[in-house]
Amino acid sequence: MDIRGLRAPQDVSQIPTSWYNIVPDLPEQLPPMLKPNGEEVRPEDLEPIFAKELIRQEFSREEYIGIPSKLRETYARLGRPTPLIRARRLEELLDTPARIYYKYEGVMPTGSHKINTAAAQAYYNALEGVKRLTTETGAGQWGSALALGGALYGLKVRVYMVRVSYEQKPYRKVMMQVYGAEVIPSPSELTQSGRAVLREDPDSPGSLGIAISEAVEDAATHEDTKYSLGSVLNHVLLHQTVIGQEAMKQMKELGDYPDVVIGAVGGGSNFAGLTYPFIREVLRGRESTEFIAVEPTAAPTMTRGEIRYDHGDSAGLTPLIYMYTLGHKFVPPPIHAGGLRYHGLAPTLTILVKHGIVKAVAYPQTEVFKAATYFARAEGIIPAPESAHAVKAAIDTALRAKEEGRSTTILFNLSGHGLLDLKGYDDYLAGKLVDAEPG
Repeated sequence: MDIRGLRAPQDVSQIPTSWYNIVPDLPEQLPPMLKPNGEEVRPEDLEPIFAKELIRQEFSREEYIGIPSKLRETYARLGRPTPLIRARRLEELLDTPARIYYKYEGVMPTGSHKINTAAAQAYYNALEGVKRLTTETGAGQWGSALALGGALYGLKVRVYMVRVSYEQKPYRKVMMQVYGAEVIPSPSELTQSGRAVLREDPDSPGSLGIAISEAVEDAATHEDTKYSLGSVLNHVLLHQTVIGQEAMKQMKELGDYPDVVIGAVGGGSNFAGLTYPFIREVLRGRESTEFIAVEPTAAPTMTRGEIRYDHGDSAGLTPLIYMYTLGHKFVPPPIHAGGLRYHGLAPTLTILVKHGIVKAVAYPQTEVFKAATYFARAEGIIPAPESAHAVKAAIDTALRAKEEGRSTTILFNLSGHGLLDLKGYDDYLAGKLVDAEPG
């Protein structure tokens, strides 16, 4: 299993040696996943769709889970550690006493944070002899990352891409195909769950829940295939904590520490990746940092959803998960932030929002694109529509600091670039962007 070099590796010694698992530190016990009959899901129940090591991590209560040396080498070759940048020109334009930092994951080859778990999942599946992976993707960031993960570790990949994003973001599809993946617009005629949706609505724009159903069904019906998930479950979120661990070290080197940490939220992976190491310090009584989770008003899972057991997919093929949810049949409006168009929330993040440790806010997409354009003109980086939600919250927080005349250190996750999302910016600049909320 060779790791094919993408670039000269950075210093492997700078890569975290472990992932942080927040489960032992949560303010209440994590409710178990359930079968439809109410029985608890056991690790062996997930073996038809997940690699065994990933299942072990999902059920683990270890505080830290070691990152294999081969995977740390992959992280280094992919470009970790990623830069922590102070947004000095943004600070100047806002005329704010706040210090604004962003952790920039857009330097990774696929343009986002998603490769942190895609590489890990491909690695463990390859070790277990899996030949093929299926997955879903919204905006295409996750699908692109898993396509590259498959290329790195010699796995075939099929990606079910939410139809509206498949049409809005054609070059994401091309990117996945360049890496060798097969890309299917979802809902499709390839699965029973996809065909069922199309019978009811031939013009369905699709949703992440529908695409998950198709990918899970595909994996469960092929012996050489496993399923890979880009967010929500804990083994996915913990892989992303390399982001926050790096950021803590980088901020220490700068002699600063955040008062506020911000991230966009769909399922929760990029938010968790940056914030969980910092949340650990709050849960252990060592810091008093504020955490802001930002979602679109078009899919307001945290701000308008309810906490209950629900399926992670539309067809009900996945276990029941305790989470904030808008209902697994929910199909969100076709906003440009496709990665945030999800009905549910990671169980660990659900508990943190429930207990008030994380504050949730929601923004309409016109305000988000306005903030992202302002940021681009200040800092030169065009954010992905998903990351732009964090940009909007960071700007709002900095302006509040100005109004209150207080110095505040703000850190947010710029989890991806928007260079393949320019249709959304084109619509914004042309005045064609429309805000949407569920009925």
